[in-house]
Amino acid sequence: MIPPEYIRKIIHVDMDAFYASVEQRDNPELKGKPVAVGGSRQRGVVAAASYEARKFGVKSAMPSSLAYRKCPDIIFVKSDFEKYREVSRQIRSIFLEYTDLVEPLSLDEAYLDVTSNKKGIETATRIAREIRQRIFEKTQLTASAGISINKFLAKVASDINKPNGQKTIMPEQALSFLETLPIQKFYGIGSKTAEKMKRLGIHYGKDLKKWELPLLVREFGKSGKHYYDIVRGLQKSQVKPDRVRKSIGAERTFSSDLRAPEEMREALGQIMAKLNDRIQNAEASGKTITLKLKYYDFEKHTRSFTWDHPTRSSELILQKSLELLHDPFPEKPIRLLGISLSNLHGGMENKPVQLTLSF
Repeated sequence: MIPPEYIRKIIHVDMDAFYASVEQRDNPELKGKPVAVGGSRQRGVVAAASYEARKFGVKSAMPSSLAYRKCPDIIFVKSDFEKYREVSRQIRSIFLEYTDLVEPLSLDEAYLDVTSNKKGIETATRIAREIRQRIFEKTQLTASAGISINKFLAKVASDINKPNGQKTIMPEQALSFLETLPIQKFYGIGSKTAEKMKRLGIHYGKDLKKWELPLLVREFGKSGKHYYDIVRGLQKSQVKPDRVRKSIGAERTFSSDLRAPEEMREALGQIMAKLNDRIQNAEASGKTITLKLKYYDFEKHTRSFTWDHPTRSSELILQKSLELLHDPFPEKPIRLLGISLSNLHGGMENKPVQLTLSF
């Protein structure tokens, strides 16, 4: 049994193909068709893809040229973050009718702690159902939800019945659910870590649970303690609505080291697509950009540049990132690249942002 102090009523709400769904809602000619938000047929990066496009393997952060090769009928639509922010505000206002403990992760997803809620509704399952219905009535968009005892399980659950569905993992179901969960489905375990775990014989939660804490720390460093706890349901989920951050960043570790300049440039474009979403969500701008590089031998370097005035332009940030990459060009293969924006101005200081019993 999971100790009572580890049990909260947490909902993770995730909008379904948010940017693409907004564009399909506002342009009836796009309904039922494969849509990519951002990029173009020749260049750029996909910020979001409709479910019709996803059937062809098109994903967010994918180069537009590759998306076109996978789906020649795809329709590219220019992103409109001001519109997406406005819809996000409408959704956020619905969350706040039920609880003040709302932690946005991006424009299209958030955690809610409804252990105590403003409407006195007994079950988190019913609250999630009401919220999803309210979102549809107000925005004509669908959302999926996961409900469970902590943020980790709620996040995993929200992906199970997508799109336009929800999944509740009851407290008494949590341990058995975790034991049968494929290791690559654990939120926060990336493909590279999952590959290493499988080489060590860890394919499911039950395999992970057999490992003692010292061995996990030996193999995975500080993350070993996290893996030890989450597979046992031991995550004290504090939903934090008022996080103050000094920087916004995005990075990626590659399954194969990058050597060619075009590989690195393409990777930076994909990373910039993720970072742009976070910058737009925070409604912030910054003066300092930092490029992070980690070589194949784990040697780390950073390169920074500071403008006279703050910016949130994705084109300008990406251009400067590329300049930093080539000044000088890395002399060794790269296993990780990252971009961060700091010296922030605007909404970041005062707005809630990311980065995170009856049911």
